[in-house]
Amino acid sequence: MRLLIVEDEKRLALSLAKGLTAEGYAVDVVHDGLEGLHRAGEGTYDLVILDIMLPGMNGYRVCGALRSAGHEVPILMLTAKDGEYDEAEGLDTGADDYLTKPFSYVVLVARVKALLRRRGPLGGGGSPVHVLGGLKVDTAARRVHLGEDEVVLTAKEFSVLEQLVVRAGEVVSKAEILEHVWDFAYDGDPNIVEVYISTLRRKLGAALIRTVRGAGYRLEAR
Repeated sequence: MRLLIVEDEKRLALSLAKGLTAEGYAVDVVHDGLEGLHRAGEGTYDLVILDIMLPGMNGYRVCGALRSAGHEVPILMLTAKDGEYDEAEGLDTGADDYLTKPFSYVVLVARVKALLRRRGPLGGGGSPVHVLGGLKVDTAARRVHLGEDEVVLTAKEFSVLEQLVVRAGEVVSKAEILEHVWDFAYDGDPNIVEVYISTLRRKLGAALIRTVRGAGYRLEAR
């Protein structure tokens, strides 16, 4: 399958392209909205990863122009903004999903795969919901439930939990969480991960996130 990345942050775009190529996709990258519209309009892509803040033409306008022209290619929008208005505007222009920077690369891959499955003949079209014991995490709605109760998380807390839940049962290292949740560019204290893990344990229960000494953290069913 062919993917198009339209992202003007060249370091991020190349990192995503490298990772997605390793996943087996054919990936093209452009750094300008007008060029992205031209390339996506050729109709040869299975999915477009589209940043909102772009030179030439912003992502909202690119998405709207593609939909107005009848192109139904799945579009995953990326933005450094974080607000209901931005998400609503992105979805109103015809985007299929929305991811706020900084984001987990593993979560991005999961969203890409979900959109591609949804487009296929067997796609279910539902939101990506992860259930682990009494924990339910809806990564599209960004809502977390523990049993019958909704748990309110900050954006960063949710991103750390998201990194763990998409790899539930696997050990996720501190370095992986730091790299993906802090968007490849964090150079502060790596112990910040422990702070967020501690907060998640307090909100979700200490038994849910197990520390694997010398390796990282593992999300386990309660």
